[in-house]
Amino acid sequence: MDAYDVVVIGAGGAGMMCALQAGRRGRRVVLLEHANILGRKIRISGGGRCNFTNIGAGPAQYVSSNPDFCRSALSRYTPEDFLELVRAHGIAFHEKTLGQLFCDASAQQIIDMLVEECRAAGVTTLLNCHVRTVERTEQFIVQTSRGAFCAASLVIATGGLSLPKIGATDFGYRIAQQFGVRVLETAPALDAFVFAPQDQRRFGQLAGVSVPARVSCEEVSFREQVLFTHIGLSGPAALQASLYWRKGRVVSVDLLPETSVEELLGWFAQQKAGGSRADVKTLLGQRLPKRVAERFCELRRVTDKPMAQHSAAALEALCRSLKDWRFAPHGTVGYRTAEVTRGGVDTRELSSKTMECKKVPGLYFIGEVVDVTGWLGGYNFQWAWASGWAAGQAV
Repeated sequence: MDAYDVVVIGAGGAGMMCALQAGRRGRRVVLLEHANILGRKIRISGGGRCNFTNIGAGPAQYVSSNPDFCRSALSRYTPEDFLELVRAHGIAFHEKTLGQLFCDASAQQIIDMLVEECRAAGVTTLLNCHVRTVERTEQFIVQTSRGAFCAASLVIATGGLSLPKIGATDFGYRIAQQFGVRVLETAPALDAFVFAPQDQRRFGQLAGVSVPARVSCEEVSFREQVLFTHIGLSGPAALQASLYWRKGRVVSVDLLPETSVEELLGWFAQQKAGGSRADVKTLLGQRLPKRVAERFCELRRVTDKPMAQHSAAALEALCRSLKDWRFAPHGTVGYRTAEVTRGGVDTRELSSKTMECKKVPGLYFIGEVVDVTGWLGGYNFQWAWASGWAAGQAV
């Protein structure tokens, strides 16, 4: 049996960050990964360029049943701290919208950076290493396909259930349950909405159309693009709202976020006063994609007659439906497409400073396996870095 100070299971962003931080402190660390490559989720993120953090990351952009838990780690390891590491490795990056930072070249640069830091810190990394059992006597004993390892500290950094095609499993939740650590209900998040059957019939014909919008759920709103699919609604604004959505709740979409109902009605009145004989859907097509304008006019029975032949009430009802289109999703697409997993290991069981289990000394949970989920746009990577850093200072 190989003896170490720390065993880290899971070589994603959080696991590698924890391992390299512990190694820098002189701890003997072994990093175990069941896949044949490191950082698979990093590799595919940001369209292959890795949206590795967000310069505005703070507690307000995270969802948890215990909202204050993330404050400590996020305040002690900030986006600027990670940027220092990125700059030290000469990785060129750029800011896109809303504070999102991406590599100029490839996500592989972030992986290579973390691998090099782990190597420099003396971390032993094993790929294709499948954990068979975990026991705790005086130390933790981890039996794997590549031998047995023992250590005083065991860090679980195995992620959530999202994207099973790249190896996601429920391993972390099973380990928590094995040691009596509470796991909160999980769900796919940052995921596209699936319409109920009647809405699929109403809006399926809009598949492929994208429009800037404001999407709201539970009094939280996001203003970015939405994309109609053949079964529902996707795009950044919809994905963000899905983080707050629960079964049975309604989603509200403002398809003209820059215009009020009154302004829109005034614009119609100006067209009428100017002598326009165009029908409403043609006029509305100046403000919205043509297919969206046509579909909402059809649903409101504001069809082919010239605008002047429609009542003021009918036009107002149409405008309000565009400003506050409501639907109750049937669900989301699911873990196969969800960016992250909401829920997980209950943070009330953990120290916010170290990520250590309060009732199982030496056992740590970090990253996505924990009930802390960030917005789309680099926030979940920042949680991986911060929670990994926090545990790495303590193990």
